[in-house]
Amino acid sequence: MPRIATDKYVFLRTLVASLMVAASAVAVVLGASLANARPGTPVEAVFAKLKALQGNWEGNDEHGMVVKSTFKVMVSGTAVMETLTMPENEEMITFYTADGDGIALVHYCPTNNQPRMRAVPTDDSDGKELAFTFQGAGNLPNPETGHEHQLVMQFRDNAHITERWTWRRNGKDTEMVYQLARKN
Repeated sequence: MPRIATDKYVFLRTLVASLMVAASAVAVVLGASLANARPGTPVEAVFAKLKALQGNWEGNDEHGMVVKSTFKVMVSGTAVMETLTMPENEEMITFYTADGDGIALVHYCPTNNQPRMRAVPTDDSDGKELAFTFQGAGNLPNPETGHEHQLVMQFRDNAHITERWTWRRNGKDTEMVYQLARKN
């Protein structure tokens, strides 16, 4: 075999081997992520409901102000991103992921802190409500600083949800309620 053909053969063999190693690594990472929501568990059922929210939603807060939300399934179906917008406010982003026996969220707030919350659905829950409790936050100087502290998400039907966010500041809680309807 001529030298050029041999070099090309070695290059292609090395390239194929490298691609196989990279594909194997991706498969392991994705497999580990997908294993977080085991089939037939309450986590899998609730996470499927979160993924089914994909699309545009619109509604009102408790004062009648317009609220819009967009849900997007991402990262091979292992994460859901919600973008929540209200007039005269900057958008807020929340990521939801399956996390062992629960659903974890990280909320990116215009106040420049990132609350982490977790909900643990049970076998006996009907899946119509998911209550996230505060687990900590990034960039929160102290617990008295204003931050989102709880989220209760209610799945009323396939076209209507309610989000009840609890804002905590100086030990006082204020609830914000968003009634949302599917727009697409």
